[in-house]
Amino acid sequence: MATKMNGKLPVVSFEKLSRPMPMPNLLDVQVKAFESLLQPDVSADDRKDVGLERVFSEIFPITDVNEKLSLEFVGYSLGEPKYTVEECIERDMTYSAPLKSTLRLVVWEDAEDGEEKRPQDIIEKEVYLGDLPLLTELGTFIINGAERVIVSQLHRSPGVVFEETIHPNGSRLFSSRIIPFRGSWVEFTIDIHDVIYVHIDKKKKFPATALLRAFGYGNDEDVLRLFMGTKEVTLADYEDEGSRREVVGALLAEEVVDPDSGEVLAEVAEELTDELLDRLRRADVVTAKIFTAGEGGTSKGESPLLKNTLRKDPTDDEESALTAIYSLLRPGDPPNMETAREAIERIFFNPKRYDLGRVGRYKI
Repeated sequence: MATKMNGKLPVVSFEKLSRPMPMPNLLDVQVKAFESLLQPDVSADDRKDVGLERVFSEIFPITDVNEKLSLEFVGYSLGEPKYTVEECIERDMTYSAPLKSTLRLVVWEDAEDGEEKRPQDIIEKEVYLGDLPLLTELGTFIINGAERVIVSQLHRSPGVVFEETIHPNGSRLFSSRIIPFRGSWVEFTIDIHDVIYVHIDKKKKFPATALLRAFGYGNDEDVLRLFMGTKEVTLADYEDEGSRREVVGALLAEEVVDPDSGEVLAEVAEELTDELLDRLRRADVVTAKIFTAGEGGTSKGESPLLKNTLRKDPTDDEESALTAIYSLLRPGDPPNMETAREAIERIFFNPKRYDLGRVGRYKI
């Protein structure tokens, strides 16, 4: 039986059984993906924020150091190929089309303090960027006369990945990685002593709480409030050994002051021990506020991870954390607060250097 496939040459079939369904177009994935990359049949104003349109939008505008000049992206266009597919194969040429982009250069006036900047001069031109290889109807590229195909490859998707390993002593160790679409990989690991460490781009590890301090959560109280709730307890309810187990080991959520002398008896984030509990009761302290596993929770929480990490953390405020992290990321470069803070901003908070991407944000 001879049948025509997509209006092309007939295909001779020697099969004895009829097909339960027509053969799908196996090239459709590559062809449609390339069309979404270029959006050739869509006007510049109606193009979606995907493919080349998104790449240009992420790169532009480009400004100089003093922000007196800015180069803005207006749109791009794709010309017609100079030769056909057959001619490119015969002449050992690449089947491609010229890619041009319309760019706008804006020169800004010097503005006084408080005044809005105004453009002094605007120049808009179409710029030739180069020849872009095109996909043929068969889902292939013609490169220097040779037909090439794209081989699909699996790679780690942006998002968060959790893993579990077994230590030789039998302990279960957990780790996780935040994988961005563009930027530094951040990996969190837990060691056998229940301390959370972080690696940035597989560099030397440091306690994870130091990274939180560098992000602006400088003291222990700020870090603890990110993950734990608070609860007010009456100290008289915890006289015997059995009831004390509920609060001994918890961390104080606010400093405790002697009601008579005004002396500070315990600091925020200090661990509530048997000795401290007795000292507070002797000073006639009635109540104390402690951190709990959740908002309004009744227990101090079984996980010792945060407490152990804070103990292991050599930093105690935002400045010391920034200095420590900068020294690991830029060894040999003398740090100061300004350069260290700019480095953290550049690594994690600059959209052009760090981007989770749509898939990464969706998975998180």
